[in-house]
Amino acid sequence: MAASNLRDIKRRIKSIDSTVQITNAMKLVSSAKLRKAKTIYEKVNKYLHFIQGSIEGVFQKVSEVPDEYTKAKAHVNRTCYIIITGNRGLCGGFNSSVIRRALYEMQQEQEKEKRENPLLVTIGLKGKEYFSKRGYEIESEYLSPPEDISFIDTQIGSKPIVDLYREDKIDKIVLIYNRYVDSFRQEVTVQTLLPYVYKQPETAKQTERKYIEYEPSMEEVLNYLIPKYVEVMIYDAMIESATSEHAARRMAMENASDSAKDMIKQLSLKFNQARQAAITNEITEVVRGAEAVK
Repeated sequence: MAASNLRDIKRRIKSIDSTVQITNAMKLVSSAKLRKAKTIYEKVNKYLHFIQGSIEGVFQKVSEVPDEYTKAKAHVNRTCYIIITGNRGLCGGFNSSVIRRALYEMQQEQEKEKRENPLLVTIGLKGKEYFSKRGYEIESEYLSPPEDISFIDTQIGSKPIVDLYREDKIDKIVLIYNRYVDSFRQEVTVQTLLPYVYKQPETAKQTERKYIEYEPSMEEVLNYLIPKYVEVMIYDAMIESATSEHAARRMAMENASDSAKDMIKQLSLKFNQARQAAITNEITEVVRGAEAVK
């Protein structure tokens, strides 16, 4: 009975040790992907800041801000949600936190503002599977890994969304994704892309960009820049979400490895105790046999 118990413990230790090797390998892969994704994210983020700065510069120059992209549409009452998740699990609460926040935002809008059923654009398999099974209307879906989607793919995918806004089929575009804070922390972010929220700058900053001339007109430039802003925002969010996913998976695999190692320590202690007990029993039986002979 003791020998059978020792074999079971050894088998469990071997199995958990194999798991540690897998989780360590996945941790190393995620670390390598994280470094690559961070490099791309930093470059895209710089371009996004440039686009935003250009839009703010135009707003500062026009006497009246065009309302096509900046004001709510009274005759439309429907939101398009762009929800970015991952294609795989094993990354802690990365996907579930985005899905929960999206459900909360949609529920709040429908309860407080009595809005129509939302229109969804899902980027990532996990979000697509969840919302399609529950009957939500999905306008489009993108199932390639976020880090593999190029800016050209984003341009092609974002154009129909902007067209829906221009055609007054929706009056709001909301982006929900995991924002990368650092390697240990990611935060679910909800950002309204359209209507564009323009913040009036301080008086000291209103003198900037006075030397710029816009052709053919400021309005035409703005009509070009804001759809471009939506494209870059979606692409930036996809890259940032991919960066967050790799960070979350690396952390999850590290925690899994640590937990498995703790289990191995406990099982090793249990194995040693069982073996010691078996040896003690054998010695006791030998002593009893010797005493019986006497």
